[in-house]
Amino acid sequence: MAEAENKHDKFKRLANKRVASALKKIELIGNLSGSGYEYTPEEVEKVFGALQQTLESTKNRFSKSKKEQTQTFEL
Repeated sequence: MAEAENKHDKFKRLANKRVASALKKIELIGNLSGSGYEYTPEEVEKVFGALQQTLESTKNRFSKSKKEQTQTFEL
């Protein structure tokens, strides 16, 4: 009979997959800096502001018992 996965192993397994996926998505945002796109400095600040805000609120969830509501993003 297979041994049940403990909570720490489950965390590590899911964190590896989810962080790798998030990093890839962030790299794809970087591709928008290419010459095939046009953007304003204000739009760039809005994009990175949203990313930073979400990263900070997500980090805070690890030190709080209450979950914060996920923000949506739109230019």
